Amino acid sequence: MKKLLFVFNPHAGKGLIKNNLCDILNILTAGGYEVTAYPTQAPMDGYEKILADAKNYDVVACSGGDGTLSEAVKALMHQDKKIPLGYIPAGSTNDFAASMSIPKQMTIAAQAIVDGVTFDYDVGEFNGEYYVYVAGFGAFTDVSYETSQSVKNVLGHMAYIIEGIKRLPKYTGYTMTVEHDGEVIEGSFILGLISNSTSIGGMKALVRKGVYFDDGLFEVTLVKTPTGALSLQSTLSGAATGKLKDKDFVTFKTNRVKFTSVADIPWTMDGEAGGIHHEVEIVNHKQAVRFIVLPDDKTAEQQLIKSLDPEYEDKPDAAADTENSEAE
Repeated sequence: MKKLLFVFNPHAGKGLIKNNLCDILNILTAGGYEVTAYPTQAPMDGYEKILADAKNYDVVACSGGDGTLSEAVKALMHQDKKIPLGYIPAGSTNDFAASMSIPKQMTIAAQAIVDGVTFDYDVGEFNGEYYVYVAGFGAFTDVSYETSQSVKNVLGHMAYIIEGIKRLPKYTGYTMTVEHDGEVIEGSFILGLISNSTSIGGMKALVRKGVYFDDGLFEVTLVKTPTGALSLQSTLSGAATGKLKDKDFVTFKTNRVKFTSVADIPWTMDGEAGGIHHEVEIVNHKQAVRFIVLPDDKTAEQQLIKSLDPEYEDKPDAAADTENSEAE
């Protein structure tokens, strides 16, 4: 019987895991797994548990918000081989689940781990620290981690919107230099996102189409700092609804990007505080973590490519080594 480590945050979202835990464990057990369940006790506890014990299991599964998922991915990036990761979303927004079409209902998501196929997903590295789907600075990016858990539990995604509106008058731009693929961009930006997702903060219009989760490239979106209060309101509204005009922003794809700012800037990673930095370098690790998801077009395409490539390596970041060495 295969062994599965199930790490969950009992406080994520509205605490729905408490009402679904028995059903989830039953589904995973009936699916042929010997399950070890571990409720996290503090921030980074899930990371430490997976880092220490993942090597003893065939599959790791986690349940919680984007923070719990981020801890799991960080831990698996330090394993000697790719250990499949299943995800049961339980947070307030769950951007990654929305991007990857992971079911919102917890028991259905558990069944998807039993019935799913593997998909190797790109992972970001931010000044030496791994993240799953988005690093960012500026307008709205701090809303997630500065909104209290109790408010998020009561209001869900609406809590982010309310907090964002409260902060509108405080947003200012950051002057910086952005370097990628031999190009240098200088300017002032009110929002910057380096992502591998179709949903950020629950807003699917924020990143344009053409996102591929396993191509080794980030989608970079930089929103130029507007002049005047009315222009600010219009720009932020356009960013949230996907109706920005070309003159308002800069977008490009890359596997490596460097930011150098005039002043120190607070950054976020996967909706959590990422520290204050003057210089940031972000690298894409192509197909570095193996998720379990329901089969669809993206999984079929990746499996076909793998079947035609006998040199494909079954270890974290094998594909990224070649990708990033070419960029240096």
